[in-house]
Amino acid sequence: MILITGCCGFIGFHLSQFYLKKGKKIIGIDNLNNYYDTKFKKNRLKILKKNKNFKFYKIDLKNKDSLKKISRYKKIKYIFHLAGQAGVRYSIISPQSYVSDNISAYINLLEFFKNNKSLKCIFYASSSSVYGQKKRNKEENIISVYAVSKKTLEYLSNVYNYIYKMNFIGMRFFTVYGPYGRPDMSIFKFFKNMSLNKQIDVYNYGNHQRSFTYISDLIENINRILLYYKNKKNFSNIHNIGNPKSISLMFLIKIIEKQVGKKTKKKLLPLQTGDVIKTIANVKKEQSKMGFKFKINIHEGIRRFAIWFKNEK
Repeated sequence: MILITGCCGFIGFHLSQFYLKKGKKIIGIDNLNNYYDTKFKKNRLKILKKNKNFKFYKIDLKNKDSLKKISRYKKIKYIFHLAGQAGVRYSIISPQSYVSDNISAYINLLEFFKNNKSLKCIFYASSSSVYGQKKRNKEENIISVYAVSKKTLEYLSNVYNYIYKMNFIGMRFFTVYGPYGRPDMSIFKFFKNMSLNKQIDVYNYGNHQRSFTYISDLIENINRILLYYKNKKNFSNIHNIGNPKSISLMFLIKIIEKQVGKKTKKKLLPLQTGDVIKTIANVKKEQSKMGFKFKINIHEGIRRFAIWFKNEK
């Protein structure tokens, strides 16, 4: 049995589907917050509920007593903690929400499960943002409250591993995209504005670079991590999960324009506070030890997203 927090979010939805297709029983929890339009989360939930092996509970992890709703499930083996407040830029506007939704909520989850004997591992979502404003993957110069909250989860996991011998895997995600993606993410916004013949906002004058990671690659590599650690004991480790090829923002826009079939007007804007200029996922260790694969390149990934987006409009 698997517990997935944030099951109605973009990654949580796809991960739930992945394990449901493998015949696993999934307990999904989500608070269905309105950081972006809740219709996206409710639509994902409708799809998940069609599977008899999926059980949903509306739970807000900020309220520690709310977890009592799932206390009947004694044989949860794995937890994928994907709930939390997303968004680098929003963390500048509302920093307190990252303390409550990310840090306090995680502590409540850990406290609830710290003495659970069936639990083998907690996988939790960290972020490439913890690397800060550096060219290579070194944790220096963190520049957003969001990144601080994710780094705190890593520290907390190490503490609970030391005290309670709980096992943890931190997953540092790199710019994940694909069908059913978040509407606040750049690819979704570009498609939406281009389809409406509106201009797009291009920050840092288009000089950003990202390790854009297609959702199915992310999910399959999460499973490879699980299989690698299946029989291991007493660990609290962190792994990057991101396409090792970094793509420039302007190149991405050209690919999207090709899919939409039109050129778009671009409003070039300065670098926003908290934004990292360049991310490159170093996954050499994961490729060697766990067989990480990235099958979907940016051209194919954008093509698949375009098909989904046109059908969703």
